[in-house]
Formats: sequence, structure tokens, C-alpha cells
Amino acid sequence: MKAKKQINPAAGIDVQEALNKAVEEILEKKLDDLATVLSGSDNGRSKLHAEVMAMVETGLFKIALRRSGNVKSSAAAFLGIHRNTFTDKMAKLGLDGEKE
Repeated sequence: MKAKKQINPAAGIDVQEALNKAVEEILEKKLDDLATVLSGSDNGRSKLHAEVMAMVETGLFKIALRRSGNVKSSAAAFLGIHRNTFTDKMAKLGLDGEKE
């Protein structure tokens, strides 16, 4: 009979690292797909970084707002940023029409 693998609290770190690596691999694949679609350039200068970062930030801000019931201070805390920074970035991303 095989011995059951015991759960070691220190092994939790390994599990978290494995999860982080899996998420990074998924994101990298999706970003590669996005880069293929968005890889146009403007006079030799790509806007890929700015476009992808705006998409990521917009998505994160929408998720944070949804999870916080549209309370900006809670959404900012969820993202680990200051409320004023959150509000400023919302305006830059065109999300300032969201309710408090």
C-alpha cells in the first residue's frame, strides 16, 4: 500500500509558485495572441505596450469596481492602490462615468 502524501505547510509556497507560473504561462500565450493582432506600427513606432497596458488596466478596474459594488475606495484597496490614483486612472481610461 502506498503512503499518502502528507500536506506540508511549507509546501504551500510551492503550490503558490506553481499557480503563479501557470497563470504567467496563460497570460504570456494570450499576450502573444494580442501582439499578433495589435502589432501595427505608427511611423515605425509600435503602440503595442500602451494599448495592452490600457486594456489590462481597464479590465482590472472593471473587475475591481464590480467586486466592490462600484465603491471606488474598496476597488482601489482591492487593487492595492490609493483611491486618488484609482480615480485619476479611471478618468484616463474613460471609466469616470462609473458610479461611486
